[in-house]
Amino acid sequence: MSRVYIVEDEALVAMLLEDMVTELGHEVVGIGARLEVGLAAAESVSFDLAILDINLNGQVSFPIAHALAKRGIPFLFASGYGAAGLEESLCTVPVLSKPFSMAQLDQVIRQRLTASGV
Repeated sequence: MSRVYIVEDEALVAMLLEDMVTELGHEVVGIGARLEVGLAAAESVSFDLAILDINLNGQVSFPIAHALAKRGIPFLFASGYGAAGLEESLCTVPVLSKPFSMAQLDQVIRQRLTASGV
């Protein structure tokens, strides 16, 4: 079982994502709704994978992504905007376009965990 951290500012979307991740057999270790909370978790909490919304109340989650990359923790983006607006340094990170299916989420989680050796 992999430990997953979710960064999502829309409460209903966060709850749905938590349910999907749990149903796929992973443990959700936390949910951050703001940039500061997600960044603190990215720098200190132990988990195997993170799912990041790109837009967090008008702030981008890129600082969180960079902190995760620095720690070697795989992550993916989930966004209603798709890959539009990604920083060039993050353009190779998978982006799930909302809404997405459980099968799509499962596939990307498996790819990210396998690529990182988890």
